[in-house]
Amino acid sequence: MNLILFTRCHQKPLMLRLGQPACYLPVVVTFVLLCGGLFGAGYWIGQVGGETPVAGAGAGEWQQELERQKELVAETRAEAQARIDQLTRRVGQLQAHVMRLDALGQRLTHMASLDSDEFDFSKQPALGGPEELPAPATPGVESLVEEMESLDALLQDREQQLAALESLLLYSNLDEQVSPEGRPIRQGWLSSYYGKRADPFTGKQEYHAGMDFAGKLGSDVVAVATGVVVFSGKRYGYGNMVEIDHGNGYVTRYGHNQENLVKVGDKVEKGQVIARMGSSGRSTGPHVHFEVLRNGRKVDPARYIAAAR
Repeated sequence: MNLILFTRCHQKPLMLRLGQPACYLPVVVTFVLLCGGLFGAGYWIGQVGGETPVAGAGAGEWQQELERQKELVAETRAEAQARIDQLTRRVGQLQAHVMRLDALGQRLTHMASLDSDEFDFSKQPALGGPEELPAPATPGVESLVEEMESLDALLQDREQQLAALESLLLYSNLDEQVSPEGRPIRQGWLSSYYGKRADPFTGKQEYHAGMDFAGKLGSDVVAVATGVVVFSGKRYGYGNMVEIDHGNGYVTRYGHNQENLVKVGDKVEKGQVIARMGSSGRSTGPHVHFEVLRNGRKVDPARYIAAAR
């Protein structure tokens, strides 16, 4: 029996000559089984080794999915922070509106002479009432933002209305302040009326365009209304004179002063001391010559003096 072997190590096949076939049959069977086992083992190892890339590909997909989840979490967190920032800005705007409304309310309370205890804007308003069950569900972020937007618009509207009301009250108050009212002195007496009178120097009848208030030399001369000084100096016949424009066509003059205490351009308040009583100019003694002009025409000051009583 001849056995031929083909190997990579030899270029030519090897031939083994066997004697009796029956003697070598177990050897041949064992050899064939061993070769088959080795071939099967190699094939199995090849199959198992070929599956390794598949397992590696599955791990890569899980890694990619994990990265996507991380990105999603980051985006959600950024979106939530943006919503929080938006709500924070809205709360700040609402707080600013409320502060302005409180300031407007306090000014209006003072201007309208309202009871400060009844209209105290520094305290929380008194609220109350029975609890309604079941309680309403907590609103979401979107509905909360919408409610804040509506409240913001309502506060702006109320602020505009209160500002308009303040302007009306301020104008009314200002109108009272700029209208001539009262006497131009704090101490003294009325020494000459408006209209025809005997001239103190000539004795002849002449027209007196103002009223004279006599008093102590150097005593206070006060403005009868709020306004702006448009003249302060010497003028023929008046001596040292102050002229104040009060707006709305009103102008007042204060003559024969010993000293003027204001200058052109000064804003003066009602009751402010503007000069010292004197006898400068065409005068017979310490007094103030007081004139009221309405739209450029001299009028009787008595009506404005009487209005203060």
